Amino acid sequence: MTGHAIPGHTAEDPRAALRRHFGHESFRTGQEAVVQAVLAQKDVLAVMPTGSGKSIGYQLPALLSKGMTLVVSPLIALMKDQVDELSRRGIRAGALHSGRGPDEQRDVVRAARDGTLDLLYVAPERFASERFRELLADVPLSLFAVDEAHCVSEWGHDFRPDYRMLASGAEACRRADGEPGRPPIAAFTATATPEVREDIVTLLRLRRPEVFVAGFDRPNIFLDVRRVSGEIEKRRLLPDLVRNRRSLVYAATRKSAERAAESLSDAGIPARAYHAGLDERERTRVQEGFAKGTSSVICATNAFGMGIDRPDVEAVVHFEVPGSLESYYQEIGRGGRDGRRAGATLLWNYVDVRTREFFIEREDADDPRGRHAPLDPEQREKKRELDRAKLRRMVSYADATGCLRATLLRYFGEGDTPARCGFCGNCSRRAPVTGDALLVLRKVLSGVARGGERWGKRKVAAMLAGRLEDLPDSLAGLSTTGILSDLAVKSIEGWIEAAIGADLLRPSADVYRTLALTSGGRDVMSGRATAVEVSLPEAPGPRAPRKKKGTSARAGASGTAATAGPPDEALMERLREWRREEATRRGVPAYVVFHDRTLLAIAAARPSSSDALAGISGIGPGKLAAYGAAVLALVERSRSPV
Repeated sequence: MTGHAIPGHTAEDPRAALRRHFGHESFRTGQEAVVQAVLAQKDVLAVMPTGSGKSIGYQLPALLSKGMTLVVSPLIALMKDQVDELSRRGIRAGALHSGRGPDEQRDVVRAARDGTLDLLYVAPERFASERFRELLADVPLSLFAVDEAHCVSEWGHDFRPDYRMLASGAEACRRADGEPGRPPIAAFTATATPEVREDIVTLLRLRRPEVFVAGFDRPNIFLDVRRVSGEIEKRRLLPDLVRNRRSLVYAATRKSAERAAESLSDAGIPARAYHAGLDERERTRVQEGFAKGTSSVICATNAFGMGIDRPDVEAVVHFEVPGSLESYYQEIGRGGRDGRRAGATLLWNYVDVRTREFFIEREDADDPRGRHAPLDPEQREKKRELDRAKLRRMVSYADATGCLRATLLRYFGEGDTPARCGFCGNCSRRAPVTGDALLVLRKVLSGVARGGERWGKRKVAAMLAGRLEDLPDSLAGLSTTGILSDLAVKSIEGWIEAAIGADLLRPSADVYRTLALTSGGRDVMSGRATAVEVSLPEAPGPRAPRKKKGTSARAGASGTAATAGPPDEALMERLREWRREEATRRGVPAYVVFHDRTLLAIAAARPSSSDALAGISGIGPGKLAAYGAAVLALVERSRSPV
């Protein structure tokens, strides 16, 4: 791109322009190739992760090209943020949207006709206006840019019917270089699976597009899923997840966002709520306060953060499960944009799925203010089916016992992802399985094998537990039927998920999810392999503090409760110091090793054996195997006279 000029473009080197207009010395990964393709007047599809600076892909070419660049963007807040930032840099940008008065809109239209705008931002519904189409026929365009292009696909996580007008809208535009046909189209998105990418190319009628798919991985973000018993436990955990960190807390509803903010305020952490129920002035105040750094914690519904480019967000917490993995990926991507470590934690309770199901079924869930073209009944039902499928995929992620990063990246089509990242909650909880725990695992694998490898998780778990009701005859009389009758069905299902996460079992790709052993699973089952590591899903904490005096919060596996008195303060301090060292050694947040409530329970019960330690809330088989010996040694030292 250096040394010569492209027809219709200035001779300035893109890197020099990047430095002059945006103050960056070099392009980020993937940006330069996209800019080159756009300047070469090719159709482009760029899939780049949140925080990678994909807007440079159309903003920089706009400054190096003759004619105006039109940018289609779905949210007023997103347009406002970008136009304000460009204007601060001395770049001629304007926007047409419902938030602007008639006089302001007339000024923008006049500037576009006069050729004094480099970029014009518009909402997709603007293309339904005949007057707007007439404007486009008069204004030569160097580029027709579509931001958040996944909105054109019904498989996209934020499908907008108005995006379906864009292909014909582009055809009505004329090129700034005087050549026949429409201007080049450049589509940008951060969240597109392979099927969505295919939809974008087809529905925007891209012609022999250059397709750029940057890696989806954000390796500096620690991914975690914390199982919780309900909102009481969420409120208890939340302060530790955001304390002393610039944080975003995403909630499913307005009331939930307010309750999250209230619980943080009660814990002495200033937090603001943000949702559509606030008046526009208050929403603007909250959003600008976070953007400027005067507010450090925002509890918001999912619209917050679009276009926010604070580089120093250290924690993103989901108070409820999002509706799709695309939404989840986009929201956690607002953390760690400065490259430093950040945490992304999902507080997971299956009950929250009902809220998402309600949104799917509600007739006006996707458009409460009637801003978009309504769907006919057939389209509506098709959208519901797709939304249900996306929610199921989100639930599968939340329930996963394998590497969370690998689960997420494979969903977005990165099939060569390593099985373990070493920097997520499940990888951190991965621990050797020995003794009785290994025997349980081998029994689970044997149950799958004896069942002929043609049943799903629920049937296999019921068979192993000896729950014969509704079992087919072929499962009811096996040698493995009832061999784990001392375990609850849910516990056995957890072991099955752990075996899947450790690549010992593999579910089929169809809706039946039938289980089959891998070669590694056969080696473990037969005893040929004994060095086994799995990540067992952690049980949620107690539903409410109902413990009797003198008992721990949860009975042990044998059904008896470990006796407990007041916490030993000296032991508690030793446990905290050990946890700090262990977290530093493993490169994870301290709560991933043990939560404070678990340390308090240990300091109170002072267990003297592995069985007693296993009876404490928050210590599952994985944690027991990884940390049991160290914790018991600390307890034993606390008993010795000083």
